[in-house]
Amino acid sequence: MSKEAKFLSMALRHKPEEIGLALDKNAWADVDDLLLKMKKAGRKLSRQQLEEIVATNDKQRFTLSPDGTRIRAAQGHSFEVDLGLEPSEPPAALFHGTARSNLDSIFVSGLEAKGRSQVHLSTDETTAKKVGERHGKAVILSVDAERMHNDGFLFYRADNGVWLTDRVPRDYLGFGLVQ
Repeated sequence: MSKEAKFLSMALRHKPEEIGLALDKNAWADVDDLLLKMKKAGRKLSRQQLEEIVATNDKQRFTLSPDGTRIRAAQGHSFEVDLGLEPSEPPAALFHGTARSNLDSIFVSGLEAKGRSQVHLSTDETTAKKVGERHGKAVILSVDAERMHNDGFLFYRADNGVWLTDRVPRDYLGFGLVQ
């Protein structure tokens, strides 16, 4: 990820106040304001460069509004946000990548958001493995999303296709996919 994309991620997902950026209740920022605040922070970026980052980011972390005047992080915020997503019926199975060192706490309490606004789930094992490898020796956990959904848990699909839920109790996890 480029330095500019990392800075955008910091500003839109974690610390907008660090550059004086205001996000609305659905985590949208005005593009012109963002570019101005970035310039003041010594991170000059043109609208064209911003649009290229949004279009080429490998994880599609950022979303531009249809009219191109607003931008937000698709998911992964470390503060409470309402992305305005409607609950959706998930696929029967979803996957979560983590580090082997996290398994003891997961065995006890399941998956919790831990510093994010929601738990992130993938539709495939390959993506989950990549996520897990960022934190150490990767472990892929399967999630019985169909049963969770039938039991009343809500799922949301972010702009970039990542599935979100508030938590995944241990009883819905499959631990047989250790890599």
